[in-house]
Amino acid sequence: MATTAVPKFDLAGLQQKVAAQFRGLDPNDPASWPLVPRLAACLALMVAIVVALWFVWLTNSDQELDQEIAKEKSLKEDYSKKLAQAVNLDALKKQREQVQQYVTQLEKQLPSKAEMDALLSDINQAGLGRSLSFELFRPGQVNVKEYYAELPIALKVTGRYHDIGSFASDIANLSRIVTLNNVGVTPGRDGMLSMDATAKTFRYLDADEVDKQRKASAPKGAKK
Repeated sequence: MATTAVPKFDLAGLQQKVAAQFRGLDPNDPASWPLVPRLAACLALMVAIVVALWFVWLTNSDQELDQEIAKEKSLKEDYSKKLAQAVNLDALKKQREQVQQYVTQLEKQLPSKAEMDALLSDINQAGLGRSLSFELFRPGQVNVKEYYAELPIALKVTGRYHDIGSFASDIANLSRIVTLNNVGVTPGRDGMLSMDATAKTFRYLDADEVDKQRKASAPKGAKK
């Protein structure tokens, strides 16, 4: 019985043929390259594209990771802050009530619009009660703020040193808030002194005045 000889695979020859295809390649004309170099170039290009996309994806992932880490840190800080507020909620409520009581007490020291004349009379009586002579007692222009109005009063009184000091003390002890500003004292005749000052008193605005002031200070075009 005849036997068929199996041809031997010439690996060395194949390697030489493949290597020969890579010789003398024109880098400016890849289309003229043999099949194997063209396939190798396409494979290298694909690998380069995959590697570039991989690094781009990794870079974006690093940025997203950093953003998420920063977000996590911010959320933890916000949680800790809110947790502390929740734990101290009762104490905060008590502090709020105390502050509200203090504000109410201060508001009571501000006269209303109808009580301003009585307060001006109290200032005048405080000076007369200390035997001071008023050379000037002139209320100025009312300066309206958001929640209160300020009334400056130009004063000039003449009297003895101790009487002027007592008058300043009496002003400070009035039931309503009155401050002395821009105080100047000059010597006069017979041991008398003259004191120039601007007394400022304040009154709270009623509901209509507050509403009017808010509308006046609101940005143009804002909804009322």
